[in-house]
Amino acid sequence: MREIVDGLRAWRAAGVSFAVATVVRTWRSAPRQPGATMAVSADGEVLGSVSGGCVEGAVYELCLDSIATGKARTEIYGVSDDDAFGVGLTCGGTVEILVQPDCGLTEFDEVLAAIAGRQPVATASAGDGQLVVWPDRVAGSLGDPDLDRAAARQAAGMLALGSTGTIHLGTHGQQRLDEVSVFVQSYVPPPRMIVFGAIDYAAAVARIGRFLGHHVTVCDARPVFATRKRFPDVDELVVQWPHRYLESTAVDERTVLCVLTHDPKFDVPLLEVALRTPARYIGAMGSRRTHSDRLRRLREAGVDEAALSRLRSPIGLDLGARTPEETAVAIAAEIISTAWDGSGRPLTHLNSPIHRP
Repeated sequence: MREIVDGLRAWRAAGVSFAVATVVRTWRSAPRQPGATMAVSADGEVLGSVSGGCVEGAVYELCLDSIATGKARTEIYGVSDDDAFGVGLTCGGTVEILVQPDCGLTEFDEVLAAIAGRQPVATASAGDGQLVVWPDRVAGSLGDPDLDRAAARQAAGMLALGSTGTIHLGTHGQQRLDEVSVFVQSYVPPPRMIVFGAIDYAAAVARIGRFLGHHVTVCDARPVFATRKRFPDVDELVVQWPHRYLESTAVDERTVLCVLTHDPKFDVPLLEVALRTPARYIGAMGSRRTHSDRLRRLREAGVDEAALSRLRSPIGLDLGARTPEETAVAIAAEIISTAWDGSGRPLTHLNSPIHRP
């Protein structure tokens, strides 16, 4: 929902009725993952997507019906070889869609404000009921107080992890029963990308990082290079020695670190710190000769082989990139590949599923 939050807030401000369709489960090669959202207004305007075009027409009609009736409903869409060109997913996958009218969405203005403000919040939906879970409070109901308590407890845990998915409980919240399916969608602040080295390559990497949904910071010790004129669109611009900044800022398991300084006096102390963090991706720019020298210096500084194995250097996939923009695509491709355990090989040469769990 994050990508359509501005449009939804505009509808709310204008008093426009709408319904929200959300992917809650997928099987096989479905094009969108749980949490993908599409909204349809009473005027027929559409925001977002739940399937990349496969079932949007059918979901559009479901949303209009939900607006008219004020009721939530769930539908499953899929195909067989015989009806691949009918209503369904021509890619062979199956999706379960939950459609909810805006009148049934609990404290929706506050939820939208939290998402827009990058504050953590989760929704837990089952039928016409919905809970909203913040780190410090819960609102709404699924229709039974014991079910509410059990679902809120699990949703709070999922929010802490930033995870989205379906949980199964008894009608009164029993943990060992599966009479009620509750879809929990977590909205957490976007993952961080910290780019070190205010060079032309950094500008291109920062742009593609924002395109991929990261909160992007560019850091360089040289104020003449780290300027808003050169980096107008980044979320944060920091003038500080890179390793000192990294020691003082928040880094978690979703953080991406791109070291583009390729200068030993910057990148060796920086990588010593970076390799001690839980960052999901740590990449460093430079030639193979630079990389060998960098490894030697890091070993001399006491960095062990297990830590060095986390370093992606030279940074990026082999796409034959030359320009800063092409190099940024190669770096982004490696970041995506490591996140989803991709092979980096052409899909035409593979027989494995396109969409991995």
